[in-house]
Order: sequence, then C-alpha cells, then structure tokens
Amino acid sequence: MRLIAHRGFALTFPENTRYAVQAAADVADLVEVDVRRCGSGELVVVHDETVDRVTDGTGRVADRRLPELRDLDVFDSGEPIPTLAAVVDAVPAEVGLVLDLKEADVAADAPEIAATADNDVLVSATDAETLAAAQDAAPGVPRAVVFDRDPEQGLRLARDFECAAVHPHHESATPGLVERCHVGGFSVHAWPVADGATAARLAEANADGVIADRPDVLESVPGGA
Repeated sequence: MRLIAHRGFALTFPENTRYAVQAAADVADLVEVDVRRCGSGELVVVHDETVDRVTDGTGRVADRRLPELRDLDVFDSGEPIPTLAAVVDAVPAEVGLVLDLKEADVAADAPEIAATADNDVLVSATDAETLAAAQDAAPGVPRAVVFDRDPEQGLRLARDFECAAVHPHHESATPGLVERCHVGGFSVHAWPVADGATAARLAEANADGVIADRPDVLESVPGGA
C-alpha cells in the first residue's frame, strides 16, 4: 500500500509546512498538501480558510498578503505558512505530490507550479467546479476526487472528470466500494488514517494507499512498510 503523508503527517509534524513535507518525504511515497490563494495572489499551503487554528494569527488567508503569512508561526514550530513553490522545492523528485485544491481558482496555477519539479503530481478536489477547472487547465495531470459520506456522488464525479483515483473517508472505504472503484479504473487512497488498525482494515479491503496523519501506520500491516 502507498503511504501518503496527510498534510505532511499532521499528527506528527506541524501540518502543511516546509519542515513537515521534508520530514515526511523521508518515509512517504507521496506527500499531500492543501493549496489556497492568499491576498497578494501567491499560492500558499494551508488547509483552512482562516489562519486561526494553525497559527498565532487570525483572519482569512484570502485577506492576508504573503509577507504577513510569513510572519505567522504554525503551531509554535517556528515555521511560517509556506508558498506552494517552496513546498514543491522541498520534496525530493522521487516522492510524489498530492495537491489538494481548496478553491477552483487555484487550479490553473497549481499544476503549472508543480510542473517545475520532477515529482509525479496528482491534484485532488471535492467539488465539480474545481475538478473541471483542473481538467481544463492541465488535462495531462492526473486527478482525484475527495469525498466523505457520499460514495455515489464521489464515483459520479470520478467518472465525469476522468479521475485516476478516488480519496474516500476511511469509513466509506469498504471492500465493496474498493472493488467498484477498481472495476471503474480508479486507485483508492483512504483518509485520514491515524492508527495501524485502520490501516490494516484498509489493506484487507484492498485499498491502494492510506492518506495518513502518522508515519508509522503501516508498520504492522504485512508488506506495508
């Protein structure tokens, strides 16, 4: 099974930081990060619409200019919110990248930035608008649809936008769903995985990978690490 570092292993390292992705790349097959546009136009790596949860600051990412974001401290780690370009530069070429696009308007820019690196890139999103934008902007970059509790809608989007993979919530990733996805030609990477028991269940379901919050979740899975 592939080990995909969710936000750079969010329960182990300060999520979505340059430090996290560098550390995660030592053990992960791919590193997943979240992409948004900040107030001055650059693409930055942060999950939430606001900086409140992850930093010592407050306010919407879209209202903050890049120099302001660089002055913030992610979880008292000394790490700022990084640009996507900085994160891409920090991941070795042999480690893949999953760019989770949080807004449709970043779809045109994110694949272009990732193309400056030698990494294999997969872009993911939850909604039709963003998947369509990604497909239009970079049809040659593989896509994945992320979904939580509605597998039918997820599969519908995967078919509509010719996705290479689906990223279901781990509770939705039953053996039956995984089989349906494989028949449809989609790889299955389940999220968020924080323990070995969940990883083992997904391995038994024949999932192709886990989007994990910890680097050790596959240690007890036969052939997993």
